[in-house]
Amino acid sequence: MTIKGKTVLVTGAGGFIGSHLTERLVKEGAKVKAFIHYNSQGNFGNLEFLPKNILDAVEIITGDIQDPFSVQAAVKGCESIFHLAALIGIPYSYIAPQSYVSTNILGTINIMQACRLHGIKKIVHTSTSETYGTALYKPIDELHPMQGQSPYSASKIGADKMAESYHLSFDLPIATIRPFNTFGPRQSARAVIPTIISQVLSSQARIKLGSLSPIRDFTFVHDTVEGFLAVERSEKTIGQVINIGSGNGITIRDLGELILKLTGKTGTVHFEEDTARIRPENSEVLELLCNNKKAAILTDWKPTFSLSDGLKQTITFIEKYLDHYKPEIYNV
Repeated sequence: MTIKGKTVLVTGAGGFIGSHLTERLVKEGAKVKAFIHYNSQGNFGNLEFLPKNILDAVEIITGDIQDPFSVQAAVKGCESIFHLAALIGIPYSYIAPQSYVSTNILGTINIMQACRLHGIKKIVHTSTSETYGTALYKPIDELHPMQGQSPYSASKIGADKMAESYHLSFDLPIATIRPFNTFGPRQSARAVIPTIISQVLSSQARIKLGSLSPIRDFTFVHDTVEGFLAVERSEKTIGQVINIGSGNGITIRDLGELILKLTGKTGTVHFEEDTARIRPENSEVLELLCNNKKAAILTDWKPTFSLSDGLKQTITFIEKYLDHYKPEIYNV
């Protein structure tokens, strides 16, 4: 199956991954509708970084994923849906948990119901590796238990189960993609890699971070986007959950040291104790390492970017747009 010529909707298109996916879909020849959160400034989020010829080819729709009327209007006339719209910051979910339920669970119900009403042929629902919580075994496959170690992860578990219920109850053609930690150009300062890079590029002697021992599986955004396309193309993915990750883990401390090495900057990585950077003890996910064998079996996807190669592109982007970041503060 090809995406060329299809009318597709990307929810959360103004976000980090969503903007890259939107750009890739246009290049593939899809007719792309980008659903972004309404704001009075008329800001398109990360879509603002797209080349003019790409952005001009996108139909931008402003609305609210929590509003069923705007969702139904956006879904109408589409063949495939990529549902990425979500609140994603873990620290903010400690502060405003109800907003995560409203956006992530209710928003997903609105998408599923609209897809059901309009007979959508394929829905790719976006999950997160955070739904697994701290690894009970590794690498983590799709059969690993889900653990709600933060309000964010609990809301995404709820969203995943709503998607599953619409497939089982109404035979909706849904595939759930579960990316591990994606990184790359356009990612906001709330994520750890931009946090480190922006501090390093600002020549801060002390790179201030939270816990340094957690292990994460970082996947470059271009590989994640290819995962979305592969999951959409394959008929075998309907009703399935598919992990997308590199299969390689690194501690946050070693990540910081690697970024220092790649930039040629001097500095030291520091654990900032008793600050907002520290998560509640039982909420911290200690290790995430992806088993991506199912993706290889059901689709033609495999990661192609090394961590270092992806970091180099990310460093170049943040260096160009460093004034967009606030390295002197902690971004929730």
